[in-house]
Amino acid sequence: MIIDGHADFRTLLMHHVTTHWPDAIISAYDPTSAGHLPVQFSGAGNDIILLGENQGERDPLLTLRQFTAVQGIPAIIFFGTNRKEQALKAGASAYFQSDNVKHNAFIVRMSDLLRSRQRVASTDSLFVGDAGTGIHPLIKGYRFIKRLAASEHSAVYLAHKESADVKMVLKVLRQVPDVSDGLGAFDRFLQEYEMIAELDHPNIVRIYDLGVSDDHAHIAMEYVPGGDLKLRIEQGVQEHEAIEFTRQIAGALGQLHSLGILHRDLKPGNIMLRADGTLALIDFGLAKRMRLEQEITGHGEIFGTPYYMSPEQGHAEDVDERSDIYGLGVILYEMLTGQKPYLGTDAMSIILKHAKAPVPVLPYRLSQYQVLINMLLAKRRKDRLQNAEEVLAWL
Repeated sequence: MIIDGHADFRTLLMHHVTTHWPDAIISAYDPTSAGHLPVQFSGAGNDIILLGENQGERDPLLTLRQFTAVQGIPAIIFFGTNRKEQALKAGASAYFQSDNVKHNAFIVRMSDLLRSRQRVASTDSLFVGDAGTGIHPLIKGYRFIKRLAASEHSAVYLAHKESADVKMVLKVLRQVPDVSDGLGAFDRFLQEYEMIAELDHPNIVRIYDLGVSDDHAHIAMEYVPGGDLKLRIEQGVQEHEAIEFTRQIAGALGQLHSLGILHRDLKPGNIMLRADGTLALIDFGLAKRMRLEQEITGHGEIFGTPYYMSPEQGHAEDVDERSDIYGLGVILYEMLTGQKPYLGTDAMSIILKHAKAPVPVLPYRLSQYQVLINMLLAKRRKDRLQNAEEVLAWL
């Protein structure tokens, strides 16, 4: 939104903006003819406000202070004549000389402010009420109970679906086209939904809905209240439970692999326990089609968690379903012993141990599972069990 009394200056600012953002939606306001905006003005619906010093008979710094006193108002760039210190002290996010607006400097500063606003919007500021609770202005039909996790571009929330009177988990991603990698993250988010929407297996989290708008997307999925397998391992897993859990995970992997999908980030934190004790695989953010013509994530990059990475994945080599089988072996070892097979002071030392260190030996009381562990954690892919069906047969 541009607010200034001079039509030529408003046009100049529009030109700067639309030269860089041709699809920008700009509203212009002339306070000299339309009157000053009321104290209730919050800037709602705008990403940024460009405030010129021509405010008629009124001191523009008074208008600036009125705006900046409103909680949640967008960033304000102030344009004046030798009033930089006063404007910044009054709360302006940036200042430019109105008679000498340099295009590149203006666009860079405006981009920075938009980027900052979008980062905040991807988490707390999209919500009315306390952080992560209340009503989302863009996602209708849900009341947000609490935030479960958040990153720069996405957040996961426990929410109540009002029409069905049930709890669900909502994964929300903010579309951030001006942020580096924002578009790639958005594409990966939609790819994740397209993959898991095809899945129908009792040990894979159920997906109910996808919503997409111009600036965000959300996935509504089953709420699994029993905590994750990581916590369960810390509490202690009985031998028979470890084998049953491994059977369920292998079954889920078999379903994934039959559709040409790799998980690539199999770990206890991505496996949840339902109230009935069954497991559900979640978080397919690193999953990929094995036969995609082009990986959205790019070539030669390492994705995943070092403790559970196969040797080939840790060295950024091509991976196949046997990499997920290796991750399952790590989880089985950890469930049986309460310890990870390889530890290190940093990620690289752990990755090297996966590639070079001997397969760990189980305690004597668990020796009946040593052959299975050897075949799951074999360094060379050809020496491992080749697929989930073979794992199930051994179990």
